Amino acid sequence: MLYTITIFSENTPGLLNQITIIFTRRQINIETLSVSPSALKGIHKFTITVDTTQDMIEKVVKQIDKRVDILKAYYNVDDELVSQEIALYKLSTEKVLSMGSIENLIRRYNLRVLEMDTNCIVLEKTGKYEETQSLFNELSDTIGVLQFIRSGRVAIIKGKTERLSDMLAEIERKRQVAE
Repeated sequence: MLYTITIFSENTPGLLNQITIIFTRRQINIETLSVSPSALKGIHKFTITVDTTQDMIEKVVKQIDKRVDILKAYYNVDDELVSQEIALYKLSTEKVLSMGSIENLIRRYNLRVLEMDTNCIVLEKTGKYEETQSLFNELSDTIGVLQFIRSGRVAIIKGKTERLSDMLAEIERKRQVAE
C-alpha cells in the first residue's frame, strides 16, 4: 500500500541522509521525496511516499520520530490528503504541429505552455501520478517525448490545521498553565 510520510524539522544539514538511512536499513524504496519550508516559520516539511505494509510504516515513522532533529513525523493514506505532482514534457514542435493544433492538445489535457520555440515545446501538467503518467504514455506513443520529469508528491492534510500546529499549540498551552 502507498503511504505518505510527513516529517517536520528545522533545516538541519545531514538530516535527509539520516532519514534515508532508516529506509535503506529496512529495504524500503522511497517512491517520491519533496522538501520545502512549511507554513510555520523556520520549519521544513518532508513529504515522502513509500509502498510498504501497515506494520512497516508504523515502525519507520516511530524510528524517524525519535530522531533529535525531528519535531514530528506522521503517515497518511491517500484519502486523508490533498496531493499533486507536477510533470514537464519536452516535445518536438514540428511533431506537435504535424498532429494538429497545439491549442487542442493544451485544452484536452489542461496543460500549460512553459516555453516554445521552433525546435521544441515544454508543457506542464499538474495532477495525480496516474494523470501525469497516462499523458506521458500517450505522448510517447503518438508524438514522442524528448524529455520528461515529474516532481515528488506535495501533499497537505485535509483537516483545518497541520498536525504540527496542533502539537505546538498544546505545548504552548501546557507551558502557560505551568507558569
